[in-house]
Amino acid sequence: VGKKVQAIYLWWHKPVIDKELLQSLPNLKVIANSGVGMDHLDLKLIASFGVKMANAPRAVSSSTADTGMALLLASARRLVEVHNISISPTMEYCEAGILGVKIAGATLGIIGMGRIGYKIALRAKAFEMNILYHNRTRRKVQEEQAVGATYCKKIDSLLQQADFVMVVVSLTPQTHKLIGKRELELMKPTATLINISRGAVVDQEALVAALQTGVIRAAALDVTSPEPLPRDHPLLKLKNIIITPHLGIRTDKTTYMITEEAVENILAALNGLPLPSEVLPS
Repeated sequence: VGKKVQAIYLWWHKPVIDKELLQSLPNLKVIANSGVGMDHLDLKLIASFGVKMANAPRAVSSSTADTGMALLLASARRLVEVHNISISPTMEYCEAGILGVKIAGATLGIIGMGRIGYKIALRAKAFEMNILYHNRTRRKVQEEQAVGATYCKKIDSLLQQADFVMVVVSLTPQTHKLIGKRELELMKPTATLINISRGAVVDQEALVAALQTGVIRAAALDVTSPEPLPRDHPLLKLKNIIITPHLGIRTDKTTYMITEEAVENILAALNGLPLPSEVLPS
């Protein structure tokens, strides 16, 4: 059926798009991805076959922003720890040993103020947080004012000031291990790192060391490298970390919306129309 295939809808990175597959589908016109991140695709290779590509930014942004805030709140109030205490047979604990961190008045540093990053800022404003952000390009003044966000031209300035650092960037060669030993050491010892982008954006070995030695207070990760982590990975043995299995967009309504957005892009491509969410090779 290779000659009949004109579109591919990728769900959770499957099927794998490689040269062999592309060569077997001579009439392929479009590949639609079920998410925003496209780091699992060789965009230049796909474009060389004359195939268009699209992602689903509109569908996933709100759910991903919700996940970021959920991780921030869960880590700040130590929800996993106190849940385990609450269901333990003895329920013995010292109140001073489970103190959380107050959210209102705390400073959130957002690295990557795109569509998702901006929705996180909107949510953080409702929690009365002070908002800093670092981005390749500065947002419009009116957009900053709407959420009370302050632009940090240099990432170092954000890292030094933030109580919570949330990473919301795409994985590119430039952002690979963007947060490493140096960046973690710039953060406050009371700060929390939250990663909802891609696991490889953070140097995991450096993060393990930082959490073990108190360089930073805690971390909350929806993404790791690899996924899932090996069961003997040192991150899984730490108490000051929360890890979720890349569930940023996993809600019932979002799954439906992703499919709708993918179909919209596929139909546009098949009818020779502009793709609403087209992704071009950089």
